[in-house]
Amino acid sequence: MDPHVALLRSHLNRITREFFSQRGYLEVDTPILSPALIPESAIEVFETFFLYPDREPLPLYLIPSPEVWMKRLLVKGWPSLFQITKSFRNAESIGRLHNPEFTLLEYYTRGADYLASIEVTEQYFQYLIDHLPQELLSSDLNAFRPPFRRMRMEEAFQHFAGFPLGPLDRKGLIERAKSLGLTLPDEASWEEAFNQVFVHLVEPNLPKDRPLVLLDYPAEVLCLAKRIPGTPWRERWELYISGVELANCFTEETDPSEIDAYFLQEGEKKRNARIPHPLDVSFRDMFRDLYNSSSEGKALPCSGVALGVDRLMMQLAGKSSIEGVILFPISDIVSL
Repeated sequence: MDPHVALLRSHLNRITREFFSQRGYLEVDTPILSPALIPESAIEVFETFFLYPDREPLPLYLIPSPEVWMKRLLVKGWPSLFQITKSFRNAESIGRLHNPEFTLLEYYTRGADYLASIEVTEQYFQYLIDHLPQELLSSDLNAFRPPFRRMRMEEAFQHFAGFPLGPLDRKGLIERAKSLGLTLPDEASWEEAFNQVFVHLVEPNLPKDRPLVLLDYPAEVLCLAKRIPGTPWRERWELYISGVELANCFTEETDPSEIDAYFLQEGEKKRNARIPHPLDVSFRDMFRDLYNSSSEGKALPCSGVALGVDRLMMQLAGKSSIEGVILFPISDIVSL
């Protein structure tokens, strides 16, 4: 990486802090190690140990996201929060879009849902366009400029895969995927069939002329996002810039029964992980305590966004790979 790209990252960090601080968000600095994590079956983690002098080592895990800590603060009544931090994911491909150690910008807006978070993110992008030194940018800024195009997942499947997603059960979705030339075992889950169609037919064809928010994800794809009442969808979106997925957003789930169900199902899947880790049941219990102590029986709405800073840097600097915007990517450190 050349010094001009490092300078651009320095400006990006400074301007990001300006934007959120001016809007009343509190910057926090939480640990990158945790003795337990929120279960996410699609993510493999890194394990390490704290070596006590007089007892058994304590297993610790590098966080794949700071949410395990930031949500603890939100449950305690802290204001809207943001953080720029290192995060870690194991067992992923290394190269253009992945490095095992990466930088996340994560921000939580109190009193907001996922649609309000689109507006916050649009304002953030406009602030970057207005304040980043233009001489350091190597990209067409129209690729970043608000307003973002919005497309529902159902619309994307209908347009690019040729069928509506919502009405299909597991068997029907597998049959549709196979009819489109995709290979799937008959025992594949609904989520596995969805991912095959999405990755091979939908995602590559998403519009690239301006930022795209793909919203209303299937409820069958488990996550801690609220369900949209009376529908098969969740209050979730992902942001794409020039075809690259850059950010993920939820209206945060606070219903203890939904969180219990999530921990049960994802916890079972984590048993097959290459590095199993303890589940942070205290995280789950926080919401039950909050629910029981609230006069309305529920928490205030909150929406969180996790944005990949390295991928944003790649786009702003006009690079074809995040390896060009990271100092000492893993591909430069070890022989692959």
